[in-house]
Amino acid sequence: MGTTVEDQRLDALFTALGDRTRRDIVARLSAGEATVKELAERYAMTMQAVSQHIQVLERSGLISRGRHRQTRPCRLEPAALEVAVSWIEESRRTWSERMDRLETHLTRLQENP
Repeated sequence: MGTTVEDQRLDALFTALGDRTRRDIVARLSAGEATVKELAERYAMTMQAVSQHIQVLERSGLISRGRHRQTRPCRLEPAALEVAVSWIEESRRTWSERMDRLETHLTRLQENP
């Protein structure tokens, strides 16, 4: 079974969201654009460490960097989350169907011992 582009995107998204700091940065950017400096003020880590988190988020497609005068503000790209939301919803639907079939099977077993 080969890796599809969608699989690679999911891997990148879940890797990016697998870290608490990166999830916090995503949550912060949901309120509006911010520079790396503004984002770094919230954390007890170096600017370089925050920049590395931002690079992971950028590679995953969750955020993008614009240009405004001398700064490059970060902005959330909410459409990137749709890949993860679709996968989660499809997985939920699959497991729900499986649980329904199991429940039906167990009910039959109880009715016909």
